[in-house]
Amino acid sequence: MEIHDATERPTHHSPHDDALATAVQAARRAARVIRGRAGALEDVRAKGRNDFVTEVDEAAQAAALDTIRTACPDDAVLAEEGDNVGAAPTSIDGRRWIVDPLDGTTNFMHQVPPYAVSVALQEGDGLLVGVVLDVPHNELFTAVAGHGLQRNGQPAGATHTDVLAESLLATGFPYRRFEHTEGYLDVLDDVLRAARGVRRHGAAAVDLAWLACGRFDGFFETGLRPWDVAAGALLVREGGGRITTYHGEGGLAPLFDQQVCATNAHLHASLLDHLAPMDDVRL
Repeated sequence: MEIHDATERPTHHSPHDDALATAVQAARRAARVIRGRAGALEDVRAKGRNDFVTEVDEAAQAAALDTIRTACPDDAVLAEEGDNVGAAPTSIDGRRWIVDPLDGTTNFMHQVPPYAVSVALQEGDGLLVGVVLDVPHNELFTAVAGHGLQRNGQPAGATHTDVLAESLLATGFPYRRFEHTEGYLDVLDDVLRAARGVRRHGAAAVDLAWLACGRFDGFFETGLRPWDVAAGALLVREGGGRITTYHGEGGLAPLFDQQVCATNAHLHASLLDHLAPMDDVRL
């Protein structure tokens, strides 16, 4: 089912559907920028080792934030290509939009899917709305707190797999810091032996969306930022799954503590057991 900007508007029949509509419009505007610039990169800059920003990231963010600020001028914004993002508080007074205009920039640079736009709305210490738009596959994942998960406008949910040996997991490899690589590889080796399979796609927002709708049974990664995780965290929870840090902390902790363990809920304790050797590592 293809979602068209002008003809279809997902609804979760919630008090927050206006905010959902803003998030979807922002994601779609950013996606149009991304599609229009595919294969035509002119400006690629390194923010850090193996961490890149392109003119497409910035143009997509500008399009998304223009939509949000027009609809919600009094709301705060936390976006990847922003100033002083490392100092952002966890809980806030009022509402805050958390935006990743292009999750999977390196994938996009090489024209390797997936890559996505991620838009979330936080209020106080909770998440109200989450939207992930997988750009090359044109798949739209939406969630509203207390009102479920949808994929392209249809209800979706996590798997019921309850044995780790029967699970398909996703992860992200260290790419910025490498001082704990050996420990990570030890954990990965353990997980590879315990699960049916492990995949790495390079776009955490998409991994979380695919977990939420039942394609994966679990996901783990360290070193992620709030914009990588915010929308996907709500997708997972509204799909019936669970997302925490490696210590099992829920709420907003997985967004801001740079550790994410997400599962269909049935496998959570098992996966946390395998991640325990890295519970103090944030790559």
